[in-house]
Amino acid sequence: MKIIKPLLAGVLISVLAACGGTGAASTTDSKTTIVTVYTADGLADWYKARFDKFTQQTGMKVQIVEAGSGEVVSRLQKEKSNPQADVVVTLPPFIQKASADKLLQPYAVPGSDQVKGLKGPDYVAVVDNYLSFIVNPKAGRPKSFDDLLDAKFKGKIQYSTPGQAGDGTAVLLLLQHLLGKQGALDYLAKLEKNNVGPSASTGKLQPKVSKAEIWVANGDVQMNLASIKNDKSAFALLFPAGPDGKQTTLDLPYVMGLGAGAPNSEGGRKLMDYLLSPEAQETASSDSFGLPARSDVKPADANFQAVEQAMTGVEVYQPDWTAVLNDLDADVAAYTKAVSG
Repeated sequence: MKIIKPLLAGVLISVLAACGGTGAASTTDSKTTIVTVYTADGLADWYKARFDKFTQQTGMKVQIVEAGSGEVVSRLQKEKSNPQADVVVTLPPFIQKASADKLLQPYAVPGSDQVKGLKGPDYVAVVDNYLSFIVNPKAGRPKSFDDLLDAKFKGKIQYSTPGQAGDGTAVLLLLQHLLGKQGALDYLAKLEKNNVGPSASTGKLQPKVSKAEIWVANGDVQMNLASIKNDKSAFALLFPAGPDGKQTTLDLPYVMGLGAGAPNSEGGRKLMDYLLSPEAQETASSDSFGLPARSDVKPADANFQAVEQAMTGVEVYQPDWTAVLNDLDADVAAYTKAVSG
């Protein structure tokens, strides 16, 4: 699990025990005054300002537990008999897994009719985003996935682990789309000679690329552009071309749902209502380089324009997430076998 840095003002931060049940969310007081959010990492900048505003409006503080996308759902599963999370934010297909395992409860968030992207009876996209890669200037400018197989990248590439991290799972799905399932496994087996090793967190790869400890890693557009601006990270976005010579990426939104058995379900609903409100959606790009999930919100800030510029000429693939979830365990097992020799 990634330990989160303290945020300020109205946001209360607490890292719960690995098996849950001992955090502030279990106290009687927290059932009305604290909203607990289990979230995939990447939205800290947006969360801070929005949660501060939510606290001002409602008097309820927000505490978050931040981890990889798969770990978020694993925590929910471990705590199923004693739920701790009020709101869950993670990437697909893990939000669909949480839904299938009945770890979420149905809730129609006001404004969800304006979301044209990913949504279901118990989840809805809250910030849109895309898979990307990042490259240190020392690597030059690789143009294609085949370029990353070059021997000069030995020990200089790392990507987050499919099945554990949402961005890492997206790498496998994109390669399946470009090369077919067996072709993706064959490619990743070849790439393994250049790969540093597994990583449960995509966010932890950013400083390694910036410092040139590694040269290329996977990421996502929102998180990577925020790191370039806020942390002055020394890397650029990269969208490697497939066999057809086209740059293609994967739609990879942050998706939220109300936790099943949420200790503060009323507070969870209010927080979800606020995060999908036009007021909050308008700040997704200006605060954190995310894109509003609502189609009726049209930002015009510099960060929004930077995202649009980064995506110029890049085709976006929309997976069938139901099919992805059905095949996920088998695909991850096949991947693990392929890269382990």
